[in-house]
Amino acid sequence: MELQGIHAIVTGGSSGIGLETARLLAERGARVSLVARDRARLAAAQRETRAIQTASIDVTEPDAVTAGFAKLTAAEGPCDLLVASAGEARPGYFEQLDLEVFRAQMDLDYFGTLHCVRAVVGSMLERGSGTIVGVSSAAGLIGVFGYSAYAPAKYAVRGLMDTLRSELKPHGIHVSCVYPPDTDTPGFARENETKPPETVAASGSINVMSGAKVASKIVRGIEKGRSDITADFQTWLLRRAGGLVSPIADRVMAAQVRKARDS
Repeated sequence: MELQGIHAIVTGGSSGIGLETARLLAERGARVSLVARDRARLAAAQRETRAIQTASIDVTEPDAVTAGFAKLTAAEGPCDLLVASAGEARPGYFEQLDLEVFRAQMDLDYFGTLHCVRAVVGSMLERGSGTIVGVSSAAGLIGVFGYSAYAPAKYAVRGLMDTLRSELKPHGIHVSCVYPPDTDTPGFARENETKPPETVAASGSINVMSGAKVASKIVRGIEKGRSDITADFQTWLLRRAGGLVSPIADRVMAAQVRKARDS
């Protein structure tokens, strides 16, 4: 995909992976619109990325998404590229998490992606072109201890992107799914505050990547037209050979959890 001059809308664009992706897209000549909830952080992100415009939108609210995206596209033209990266993880023991946590994770991580896709896909169908990028997670490829609320929502994003890929391809619309590993972002720092010790042990062998590094993989994947975008070898292997690798990964994780509990 040629990024020069396109209109890209990036959700979750005020921090973390969304912010770094928006920065790189702008550097490559895209006209970037940033979407996030916090107005002050959006203003700071706009200065950092030189985004053309911002919109304070709660992506869990479908009417707000429809109205906000309509304003963005009225000002700068139809969306050529959507990067739906708004999301967060709230880890904890399954039996200790309130039901509301499960609902909130699905509302933000899955429906927050769905609402944004629905806001741009009509115009893409009319024009016969466009690119949709949904951000899942390595936890959307394998069940991870402590992520019983988060992982199912990211599995749902993966399923949505896989389904839309086949449905929208005949209309000239490309669909990609991103599977970031543990990434050094403000959101990841908040995750660490509530992670069970078993989760910390299970992820101990995984190198935490910088947001800039993950964003560079995302932007390169967009340019190359890749359907699956990964940032490290472990996640690539899980996506490519999940049926073979998952049992091994499960055994390794179980051993790490037992070790954490015994220590």
